[in-house]
Amino acid sequence: GIGRCLEEIVGRRSASGLLRKLSVRPPGHADFCSNDYLGLAASSELACDIDREMAAYRAARGAEGDRGLGSTGSRLLTGNSTYYEETEDMLAAFHNAESALLFNSGFDANFSFFAYVPQKGDVVIFDELMHASVREGLRAGRARSVAFKHNDMDSLRQALQEAAAQRDVVPSAPQGRPPNLIVSVETVYSMDGHCAPMAAVCDLADEFGAAVVADEAHGTGVFGAEGRGWAAELGVERRIFCRVHTFGKGLGVHGAAVVGPRVVYDYLINYARPLIYSTSLPVHSVASIRCAYALMRRSAAERQAHLRGLIELFQTRLRLLPRGCALESPSPIQGIIVPGNAACVAAARRLQGLGFHVLPIRSPTVPAGTERLRIILHHHNSREEVGALMDAIDDLLCSTAGLPPQASHGAGLAELGALPQAVPAASKL
Repeated sequence: GIGRCLEEIVGRRSASGLLRKLSVRPPGHADFCSNDYLGLAASSELACDIDREMAAYRAARGAEGDRGLGSTGSRLLTGNSTYYEETEDMLAAFHNAESALLFNSGFDANFSFFAYVPQKGDVVIFDELMHASVREGLRAGRARSVAFKHNDMDSLRQALQEAAAQRDVVPSAPQGRPPNLIVSVETVYSMDGHCAPMAAVCDLADEFGAAVVADEAHGTGVFGAEGRGWAAELGVERRIFCRVHTFGKGLGVHGAAVVGPRVVYDYLINYARPLIYSTSLPVHSVASIRCAYALMRRSAAERQAHLRGLIELFQTRLRLLPRGCALESPSPIQGIIVPGNAACVAAARRLQGLGFHVLPIRSPTVPAGTERLRIILHHHNSREEVGALMDAIDDLLCSTAGLPPQASHGAGLAELGALPQAVPAASKL
């Protein structure tokens, strides 16, 4: 039966060392793995703000029987309200766009856009490191999709040239229109921490008449005035057709929004099935989004400055590690390359045993040979914690090669040799 079939499938994954399991962060461990970049998820100030917002909501609407609990339905039925729409207006104004449409998650927002907005005959050209949510949307949609090499503008140009040439040869898509070209990028990439060269992306898109769609999941809060994101930092917001801003990372709450032209808003509420057929976010979530944005606007400058200081400290120490060991990243997402799944898991376990919550990222999540310790810096980390973590990583690399402390400085991975090949363990991701 189906149960036995599933047991066999799970068993094969377990035998390969790739079985995922849920885990709970041990109390007292220094956080170097969550996406809470600005520290808002643990902010007592934000918690108090949300409590006050909910109290005010109930006071204003309690006579109508609205206690601010479940939304009671989808947006197109009973799950909409003036409170919802006012929040979307706030998001649109903040992100310099005509409209903002709330979704229950960043996955829902990306999936809905790429599954339903590109039309038959269109071509979506996406960075090879795009989020799984974009890829799943493309797989479910009608458009043809083509990947270009990560952050490689020559590769993007070639893909656009080929797509444009085909468009010119066969100029008519269904309904007698030329096919649309859409370029999909993340502003900050979740596994490598790289920032997209958005001005160059927009220049190429303009040259070939393509629309740019940017996922700001890991840029929101971290970059830009008041946390507006990487596109705002570079001044290219208005050159981007649509952006997806998520709230479960830098903002510390939950949900996401597609921001862009009003026609996209109108189109998605008519055709995006995850939105049409899902109960909308409860009032508490919408209130949390409002309060998180307000706190971010008040404190982003200070929080970003502290983060920049930690990134500079971390990268100063990275330069002392073996050549080829570290990823180059200007964002809070950093990485130490530890080739091999088992070796990467063993290294993460050792750091966890020392009180650092660091997780391994294994293949096939990342390409084989680039397995890494993904280290995320946060506003709530101290300089002392970052220094202690780097001391532990240096000791780890030295001990595996039988070298005295700090002897790894300037060496290459080949000189250090491989980390111990522990018995494969389940990934925490």
